[in-house]
Amino acid sequence: MEPLPGAAHIRRVRQGSVGTAMEIAYIPSPSRGVLHLGPIPLRGYAFCIIIGVFVAVWLGNKRWLARGGRPGTVADIAVWAVPFGLVGGRLYHVITDYELYFSEGRDWVDAFKIWEGGLGIWGAIALGALGAWIGCRRRGIPLPAWADALAPGIALAQAIGRWGNWFNQELYGRETTVPWALHITSSTDGRVPGYYHPTFLYESLWCVGVALLVIWADRRFTLGHGRAFALYVATYCVGRFWIEYLRVDDAHHILGMRLNNWTAIFVFILAVVYFVLSAKKRPGREEVVEPGADVPDGSAADGAEGDKGDGASAEVKAESDTDSDTDPRTGADPDGRADSEAQDKTEDKAGAEPTKKS
Repeated sequence: MEPLPGAAHIRRVRQGSVGTAMEIAYIPSPSRGVLHLGPIPLRGYAFCIIIGVFVAVWLGNKRWLARGGRPGTVADIAVWAVPFGLVGGRLYHVITDYELYFSEGRDWVDAFKIWEGGLGIWGAIALGALGAWIGCRRRGIPLPAWADALAPGIALAQAIGRWGNWFNQELYGRETTVPWALHITSSTDGRVPGYYHPTFLYESLWCVGVALLVIWADRRFTLGHGRAFALYVATYCVGRFWIEYLRVDDAHHILGMRLNNWTAIFVFILAVVYFVLSAKKRPGREEVVEPGADVPDGSAADGAEGDKGDGASAEVKAESDTDSDTDPRTGADPDGRADSEAQDKTEDKAGAEPTKKS
């Protein structure tokens, strides 16, 4: 009987030359990565991607509303961002691992079989941002504000999506005897089945931590103008850098280091530079993220106080106008007008007296 996915099992491992044995647990791999609902195949990899997208949109919508946006805006822009992101993620994977599809004995048609695995997060974020930019321009809202609202949700989507690698038994780490080792039974890359570091689990847990960190920092420091998104990118790169060192799948190397490690370093630097420059140039958070949207509760209170303040100012202004030297209706000097009227009366009186004497 095949072990139930996700259950903990016991394996016996011999260590050292003396042949001593000890019992340790391990994480089993699923017996298959696809279930068939009649003629419809339900692939675990695609299922994880879809769930991740829904979680990102759900959380992003809640954060967008809290910032003063309209319901449905996040989903409308995601209609642009998600397809672009999927294409970008697949392009990055195919370009960086072109030998899997275009070398001798390979079928280039497999490059379109996204359900078999192979999405590069770097390409997904880059091209997904382009799609989001198009959607934001159509709605007339700033892309950085939308990205800030989506940042924790994207991290959670990655955490969920990584479990697709578990269904496909791919992208695992080095061999190990740790209690949480991943049992690979049907390797797709030609490696001997065995027990390896579950790098999919490491990255999944790291992404959950990144999401929580961004949510906390956003509340604590009131991040705006894309800084919450930059924090997500920077912290993800830190985790991806050390997790990449554990992986044993084939990859291109530059100066003895995997390509994704160099990419993580480059993107990390860009994110930190953007964070610092943005904080100096545009401190605080956007006051209006979507024109015509309802103001959130906190902002509404501030607005009410502002209206009250305006009323008080109006009263002060009215009093000031009353006591001022300028008539609010004519702009004339009341004192000067009084002097003029007194002078006119004097002249009239003076003119009237000779007439009376005559």
